Amino acid sequence: MSKIVLVTGASSGIGKSIALYLSSKGFKVYGTCRDPKKYDIIDFSLLKCDITIVNQIKDVVSFVLKKEGRIDILINNAGIGITGPVEETSESDIKSAFETNFFGPINIIKECIPSMRKQETGLVINITSVMGYFAMPFRGVYSATKSSMEIIGEAFSMELNKFNIKVVNIAPGDFKTNIISRRINSPSVPKSSYEKDYVKSINSANSHVNNALSPIIISKLVYKIINSKNPKIHYKVGTFIQKFSIILKRLLPDRLFEKIILYYNKN
Repeated sequence: MSKIVLVTGASSGIGKSIALYLSSKGFKVYGTCRDPKKYDIIDFSLLKCDITIVNQIKDVVSFVLKKEGRIDILINNAGIGITGPVEETSESDIKSAFETNFFGPINIIKECIPSMRKQETGLVINITSVMGYFAMPFRGVYSATKSSMEIIGEAFSMELNKFNIKVVNIAPGDFKTNIISRRINSPSVPKSSYEKDYVKSINSANSHVNNALSPIIISKLVYKIINSKNPKIHYKVGTFIQKFSIILKRLLPDRLFEKIILYYNKN
């Protein structure tokens, strides 16, 4: 019997790559996005769900459970980027980022737990970010949302362990997706003290994404995790320097690591 997979944010990027790859491996995949009518996808079912709206989360989980009787794997991929100096980023933009990257994933996990507990098995995979392990200039809010998701994932893992529900966090570095077009870019205020550095930083970040790795790498890792009897809680995936930066933060004095990040941010 094919396992039933629910992937949030599956209309493009990493989510679409995961959904297509798992479909090709024989899984029954349901993906979600805000407006399925915009996309012509036939390899898996694409359902309407805005991850920030609790009633839509309830509806999509209920739909899959009624149709299939179970959800074996939840992949929390829906997310949004956000850039800008923290000082100049509006409270509404910060809240919007947390609604999508933190509260939404929590709510859909909570909605899936009862059926997984009844099944006495389940797997939740949260797509976070290597930037959840350290901050970078003008991307602090994004880092905060992903860091929060890493920690809440650990808590879920411990709390759900006795129900045989595994929770895994995958932290990708830069991958070639359309995140740039969907990112909240906080506008610079007139005569902003940050404008020159902000523009340079974002241009550098955009260049890294445009020349990044293919998301199929993450899709293959997800497949490997699904087939693992005892998966790890944390996985990091990306270039050597992105993954090594996490180790450096643990080893180096804070100010020295900060200097390295500032240098990398300018190049």
